[in-house]
Amino acid sequence: MSSNIKTVQTFAGDTISYYDEIIGSGTMKDVYFTTDKKHVVAFYRDPLEQNALERLKMITGAYHKGIFEEKNGNYWNNLFCWPTDIVFDGKLHGVVLPKYHQQYFFEHGSINNDFLAIKNREKEGKWFSSPTNRFSRLDKREWGDWKNYLRIGLLVSRAVRRMHAAGLAHSDLSYKNVLISPSSGNACVIDVDGLVVPDKFYPDVVGTPDFIAPEVVATTHLSKEDEKKVLPSRLTDRHALAVLIYQYLFLRHPLRGKKIHDMDDPERDELLIMGEKALFIEHPLDNSNTTNPSLARPADKFWLDTRKLPYTVAGPYLSKLFKEAFVDGLHHPQKRPTANDWEQALIKTIDLIQPCSNKECLSQWYVFDNSKKPICPFCDTPYKGQLPVINLYSERGEGRFIPDDHRLMIYKNQSIFPWHVDRNITPNERLAPKDSSRVGYCIFHDNHWLFVNEKLTQLFDATEAEEKKKIAIGDTVELKDGLKLLVKYNHSARLLLVQLV
Repeated sequence: MSSNIKTVQTFAGDTISYYDEIIGSGTMKDVYFTTDKKHVVAFYRDPLEQNALERLKMITGAYHKGIFEEKNGNYWNNLFCWPTDIVFDGKLHGVVLPKYHQQYFFEHGSINNDFLAIKNREKEGKWFSSPTNRFSRLDKREWGDWKNYLRIGLLVSRAVRRMHAAGLAHSDLSYKNVLISPSSGNACVIDVDGLVVPDKFYPDVVGTPDFIAPEVVATTHLSKEDEKKVLPSRLTDRHALAVLIYQYLFLRHPLRGKKIHDMDDPERDELLIMGEKALFIEHPLDNSNTTNPSLARPADKFWLDTRKLPYTVAGPYLSKLFKEAFVDGLHHPQKRPTANDWEQALIKTIDLIQPCSNKECLSQWYVFDNSKKPICPFCDTPYKGQLPVINLYSERGEGRFIPDDHRLMIYKNQSIFPWHVDRNITPNERLAPKDSSRVGYCIFHDNHWLFVNEKLTQLFDATEAEEKKKIAIGDTVELKDGLKLLVKYNHSARLLLVQLV
């Protein structure tokens, strides 16, 4: 680290000292470590126009306060790398940012003693979005599993939902601007200093290729003054979010199939593929843009085969949203799922997953499908034995229980949380500390599945309607087919109906 230290004043009146040595560069900024090792200063290479400076003042001021200083605001510190102040060195402006958490830097890097020299570099999403990169180039300890990628999608959706609720759009949501840690299942949205505020602060860039919405690609040739030109917005963020989630889970791009629109002009062909003629590679009624795995690299063949690994293996909740995003809403932005839609679907999908018994399986987890012979879609390992599924029903009126369209798959040491016993609780930033720890768990003992009650004071076996049997804290109950568990929690009631499949 350079011993040459510079000091600047922030707009808030603080003094920041930083080492005069560039530690990273983006398209617009150069980054320096501060001497406290907790922050970085990112200076813009070119002088800022007044409008850009006003945007930064809003982002580090009112918008930062509205998100981070509200109740539960600390939650967002882990999901955003948000600028906290502005500096000026006499020539150029810069922003003060928290330093990325260590989990977002490669600990092990690539295979063969890190032959790609990426150890200690940022974990950009591109390293995890193709089979060749993830499984053939990275150290196995960096891969993560399918459960963690579902969790990453959930966290990114939650961050985007919060931005959109504040009236903001990211405008460049992509694997470059979302750092992920597949080994821990965490994510952090970065580069938020260019946020879009409708009718006030317009985007600096149109986005990153592969994540730009079709309507933006199709109108890139138009001038800014043309009313038909489409600029990044919350609606285009929705497209980018769907692409991110699809790539995390299936390691392929939803629009890059075999269809060629212009044999003679690759540039025009690319504009049509991603813009005006964009077509989902798994479109249910038009297979002209399906993939061609035979032309792929060996590591990519399986993941590019949409017949062997269709998007529907993600389960009912995500399948519905992928269709809405890439069929119904691809060219109709208003029909695209919201970030909140993705968040809720991912919460329910995580409750449907099951560990694969094959230790060599690349994904380790899959969504259990009991409509046919249960089998891991990633390695064809069949599930063996009986498996309890808990179907959730909530009380709507005295003694009247309605299905919640929510199920919980049971596996060894599966936890039951408050949001499984009270439909009014959602596991998000508003989750109260008392509701964040499990209330029970499931074990497989002596060829029987058992539920262990840890914290539920009002838990009853209600299989026989006439005679409810109380299950005390510390007691166990066997999860038999048809078992009805009645839980009263936080002034609400839920029925847990057990089904053995």
